[in-house]
Amino acid sequence: MIWIKRLCLLPLLWLLVSLPARAVLTIEITQGLDNAMPIAVVPFAWEGEGEAPAAVGEIIAADLRRSGFFRPLAEDDLIARPHRAAQVNYPDWRALKVDHLVVGRMLPREDGDYTVQFQLLDVNRRRQLAGYSLRASKSELRRTAHQISDIIYAEITGKPGAFDTFIAYITVTGDRTDRPAYQLAIADSDGHNEQIVYQSRQPVLSPAWSPDGRHLVFVSFARGRSEIYIQNIQSGERQRVAAFDGLNSAPAWSPEGQYLAMTLSRDGNPEIYVMHLETQKLQRITRNYAIDTEPAWLPDGRGLVFTSDRGGSPQIYEVALDKNKRASGRPERLTFEGRYNARASVSPNGRYVAMVHRQDGQFRIAVQDQESGLFRVLTDSRLDESPSFAPNGSMIIYATEENYRGVLSAVSVDGRAQQRLSLQQGDVREPAWSPLRPE
Repeated sequence: MIWIKRLCLLPLLWLLVSLPARAVLTIEITQGLDNAMPIAVVPFAWEGEGEAPAAVGEIIAADLRRSGFFRPLAEDDLIARPHRAAQVNYPDWRALKVDHLVVGRMLPREDGDYTVQFQLLDVNRRRQLAGYSLRASKSELRRTAHQISDIIYAEITGKPGAFDTFIAYITVTGDRTDRPAYQLAIADSDGHNEQIVYQSRQPVLSPAWSPDGRHLVFVSFARGRSEIYIQNIQSGERQRVAAFDGLNSAPAWSPEGQYLAMTLSRDGNPEIYVMHLETQKLQRITRNYAIDTEPAWLPDGRGLVFTSDRGGSPQIYEVALDKNKRASGRPERLTFEGRYNARASVSPNGRYVAMVHRQDGQFRIAVQDQESGLFRVLTDSRLDESPSFAPNGSMIIYATEENYRGVLSAVSVDGRAQQRLSLQQGDVREPAWSPLRPE
């Protein structure tokens, strides 16, 4: 029996959509999976007057291709253009060796909104896997396409999709004769809808998302020294939370949202601290003559990983925390591969730790499996930095250099799929992938 669920878009209160849109990060698929799953996404039919308000099918196909797990059929190779399951001749699609087929249509509503209907079909079993009817305004149609991509990804892989998410990053523009302009920006996970949320003529560093996706924490030098700020993305309200003597850097939000981990040198040496955000009470976590920096939380909030050179070279360490976020044991070294491992990011399930690893004098992204101990270098470029996991753990976004410009890249956890995101001008640095949007 064919069925279609109804799903209405929540009002877009999660982000301030009235912020000025700017450039588009251009995405290039630089490496795909050899055994990517074939899928056909038929362009959605438009059942209104004039030109269709959005190319929903095209956005879905691009999302699935970027994941590296799917190989959407080229439009010219589509053997037919059905828009409902009842119109599908399954033997034709089986002949093309397509496992799954996506069909759909868009209809105008009397109130000015749109209804988007789609069905995901299993070609070999001749049955429907998912069917939804979604309501959206014109400005929400692109997000609707990302939501459909998430549904398709989850239905086929059994894992949540991360297409309906955002990335935050720093852009730097200006040449040697200009004072550089630093901007903290957010964009859809496919690089569209870039919006500037903060800008300064002084460096801006280390953006990180709150667990609910409503705030960003970052480091700004706008007042001539490093200070840590929290900004509400919707209202633009900004709060300075750390301006101690010395270094204030590398903030990281705890999984439940009540604490910030950060690096401070208020006592003379860079150490890891945890701040309770409501009381702003500080708890010192590390005490060592070495440099301790770049904290990242474990997903359960019961520990931190961080970079330290206490062993003679930068390596990743882990320290356990008690329920009051105090250190409950001595830090333990996690990495032993090579003489440089830094800037750790922990996967949402806690299994993988991504990091910057120096190999043959080049700085590359590596990942360590905490269950098997397997250490794998994922990239082959020369100046990679700032890895950040997608909220479903499938991809790692990071900053790198291409033709002496800063660009963003993303690589799958197994290293088999890669994509590059770049601006038409300027550098882009320090990406941070948002959490999944609330239901």
